[in-house]
Amino acid sequence: MTVFFAVVLSVLAIVYGYTGWRLLGALRLPHPWTGVAWVLLAVLLLLPVLALRLRGLGPHWLQQALVWVGYLGLGFFVLAFFLTLGRDLVLLAVRAVAGLAAYAGWGPAEPLDPARREVLRRGSALAVLALSAGASTWGWWAARHRLRVIPVDVPIADLPAAFDGLRIAQITDLHAGMTIGRELVERVAAATEALGADLIAVTGDLIDGPVADLRDAVAPLARLRAPYGVFFCSGNHEYYNGDPLGWFELYRQMGFTVLLNEHRVISRNGAQLVVAGVTDLSAGGMIPGGASDIGSALAGAPAGAVRLLLAHQPLSVDAASKAGVALQLSGHTHGGQFVPWTWFVPLQQPYLAGLHRHGSTWIYVSRGAGYWGPPLRLGVPAEVTLLTLRSAPA
Repeated sequence: MTVFFAVVLSVLAIVYGYTGWRLLGALRLPHPWTGVAWVLLAVLLLLPVLALRLRGLGPHWLQQALVWVGYLGLGFFVLAFFLTLGRDLVLLAVRAVAGLAAYAGWGPAEPLDPARREVLRRGSALAVLALSAGASTWGWWAARHRLRVIPVDVPIADLPAAFDGLRIAQITDLHAGMTIGRELVERVAAATEALGADLIAVTGDLIDGPVADLRDAVAPLARLRAPYGVFFCSGNHEYYNGDPLGWFELYRQMGFTVLLNEHRVISRNGAQLVVAGVTDLSAGGMIPGGASDIGSALAGAPAGAVRLLLAHQPLSVDAASKAGVALQLSGHTHGGQFVPWTWFVPLQQPYLAGLHRHGSTWIYVSRGAGYWGPPLRLGVPAEVTLLTLRSAPA
């Protein structure tokens, strides 16, 4: 864990340091404000790591203050870092084009005098700060207050007529924890209840912390009920708190059917549907015997029955397709949550968000109902999904 924090701190130092170097250098603040700005930047750099290291220590209000200031600052600086990179590339391109034009005799030998260059550097630095502040503010509001219900029709080959029109509500990646408390969980639970779905699928990462700290925060989810049940598969964050088994037991007490490499069969008018769930792909390294295993999850399932799989990570879809799963429901990606992560997540996962066809298997990847890290969503709204199964030709 010490290595993990060292790596995180090193990456943050690059992000914060480069942004401060380029922007503060361009702004040329009067003495002593440049020094004050660097001290503030260093404090903001350390706060996200301190918030994790000091979790559970000291008064609650102090922990919350560290968390909120640290993570809001983190969101701001990530955006500012990439905007600063873009600014620097544009300035470099402008200088290169102007230099080539002067060399070719198409323009003045000195396209921009020093005073104009200074105005351009300072003005572009101020623009980066303004855009970062505006985007951070909007992203915070969107992450905390914009929850969409996304309706999706899924055509399933040879779906029995009894299950044509079956409605499944999916929630995932709520991440109740350091900045997500009972209020937001209540909003998600109410939105899910209002759908009146036949079945509720919960595809992991509901929490970011121990049972003792978050029992009250997740309590509203205990109200969730559906005629065919509430089914849960584990996400990677269920294992990070040190007591995944404690969470699984609490989920069972809340009325969830916890599927850890196992399945249940639901019946309707003589027809059968298999609902299976696997542990997260990281689980094998967290607890003995916890490795994700689709074969075990489907062992003994009725032959010929349509198979629905709950798997936290989209990466499970290759094995799901080989196992004859008709529909996989996943989360984990948050839809990227905000730029630039929307560019990077597809490097690790086959699908970012939405409904996709993978071989003979449909996969739906939810953008998640909460967020992780910076309280920020840009162009990627939080969602509760309502999937409706439709009969389709083979």
